[in-house]
Amino acid sequence: MTIFLCGFMGCGKTTVGKILAKKMGCSFYDTDELIVENQGMTIPEIFAQKGEPYFREIEADIVKSMCGKSAVISCGGGAMINPDTAKAVTDAGETIVFLDVDFDTCYERICGDSNRPIASSSTKDELKERFDKRYILYKNHSTIQIDACGSPMETAEAVRRSVC
Repeated sequence: MTIFLCGFMGCGKTTVGKILAKKMGCSFYDTDELIVENQGMTIPEIFAQKGEPYFREIEADIVKSMCGKSAVISCGGGAMINPDTAKAVTDAGETIVFLDVDFDTCYERICGDSNRPIASSSTKDELKERFDKRYILYKNHSTIQIDACGSPMETAEAVRRSVC
């Protein structure tokens, strides 16, 4: 079983994913790290040199390639807003878990993070607008929705209980 974690930037996908993978005795992958490794550039460099559409194409390919692994996958914040990517994952019989965290919590975690090109180049109001647009997509494209406002350990356990 492959578990794909989705949600807005700063919702805890990587932190929760590492804990969850350990609890479940499987591998953990972060799609952003896989993209950096694959492209030989940082995410800000990819955005600056090749643009966001290129990044999203690579992201979709990497997400799809992870289907069928016994792993927990932390997806970038934009990965599962793509309906084709989400459909490919669910068609493969995999689980998409939406880590539901309020905007203010996410914003506290991402503001000033220079490794997040969208966050570092957007105002708080612009990020809130992006959050609001994505929220319904995360809900619609996920298999399971988890309130992820607790600790990372509590959230990982809630995900584990929901998928097992």
